[in-house]
Amino acid sequence: MPITIIATGVILLLVLMIVFKVNGFIALVFVAAVVGIAEGMTPLEAVASIQKGVGGTLGSLALILGFGAMLGRLVSDTGAAQRVATTLIKAFGKDKLQWALMITGLIVGLAMFYEVGFVLLLPLVFTVVAAARMPLLYVGVPMVAALSVTHCFLPPHPGPTAIATIFGANLGTTLLYGMIITIPTVIIAGPVFSKFLKNFEKEPPAGLYNPKIFEDHEMPGFWTSIFAAIIPVILMAVAAVFELTMPKENPVRQFFEFIGNPAVALFIAVVIAIFTLGLRNGRKVEEVMDMCGDSISAIAMIVFIIAGGGAFKQVLVDSGVGTYIADMMKGSSLSPLLMCWTVAAMLRIALGSATVAAITTAGIVTPIIAVTGADPALMVLAVGSGSVIASHVNDPGFWLFKGYFNLSVIETLKTWTVMETLISFLGLAGVLILNVIIH
Repeated sequence: MPITIIATGVILLLVLMIVFKVNGFIALVFVAAVVGIAEGMTPLEAVASIQKGVGGTLGSLALILGFGAMLGRLVSDTGAAQRVATTLIKAFGKDKLQWALMITGLIVGLAMFYEVGFVLLLPLVFTVVAAARMPLLYVGVPMVAALSVTHCFLPPHPGPTAIATIFGANLGTTLLYGMIITIPTVIIAGPVFSKFLKNFEKEPPAGLYNPKIFEDHEMPGFWTSIFAAIIPVILMAVAAVFELTMPKENPVRQFFEFIGNPAVALFIAVVIAIFTLGLRNGRKVEEVMDMCGDSISAIAMIVFIIAGGGAFKQVLVDSGVGTYIADMMKGSSLSPLLMCWTVAAMLRIALGSATVAAITTAGIVTPIIAVTGADPALMVLAVGSGSVIASHVNDPGFWLFKGYFNLSVIETLKTWTVMETLISFLGLAGVLILNVIIH
């Protein structure tokens, strides 16, 4: 049975990654080939399907991932992220430090990968904690929650962007829905949840890093920094509004659809950042271009893991498994949104990697969209919600949080794992509520 073969393939993927510590890209491509052949494809057909899946996925994502990485590096290495954080902290004052860091995490998180944003902003959190004499987790968790929420809900982050591409979801619509879910989720998982962590009195770990702290004259202005970080989101959101409110042939809508295309919006943002954050701030062209070049090498493995997920998806489609799953779902009463969330959650708990869990889930459940008529944008958010649940010892993010917040394993489970699980369930609730309202 095709379902049995898929289940066996997923188990094989888990064994390769968990037991034998095989690289995610290698494991995904190998399992894709095994599943394809087991489903009746010839070895050459399986290879062709894998190539098609890799090319099809990266064909639409390569520009988005590349420009997104460049923008993130420019925002961090020019001091723009530090400017945003320090300005907001000063404006909000000691009593509202949590909110300042949460907003910082949302703004910075839109422009860069989770791990980069985490490592970049933690030195600022430590500085604030020392100056304000407040508990580390109480101050830091809202920022971490914001980074995590953007990672699973908001394009142009690579996770939701990759899933939207596989599902054929409109990225502007996904962003709008994601923003609606993000606001209550990040407030509850950030400032509200952190109020229960005041008893975790921890000091920042000594000698963990030697962060680059910019002098005031080295950083761009606050509004310049904000604008460079969020301009792609503004363009995508405006394009989505025009798509919903204007006829397709309207030239104004067509113009904003063009500049709101994720690749175009990110390219525009990179060009703006090169001039406003780099050249206008006294940096040489060579220095700015080095930042852009270094950013690509930093995301190479993430790109290939996403490509591996695309290969697995294409094999399932080309071998006929997609049709089989679609036929099974025709008579099912199970919510496709809940199904997506459950599959992603199970893979997340087993694999550790939110990205691999999300991409693998997308490959498995894609046929459900056509059969059930489920909203692709909500499906993206359902998968994203499931992919962050219950982070534990097999997730690199677990150890990153543990190390930087100076916690024991048990303390990390009580804080980080609970926060990620809270985000997952709040995301699912938001998706289900939006589905009732929209449909």
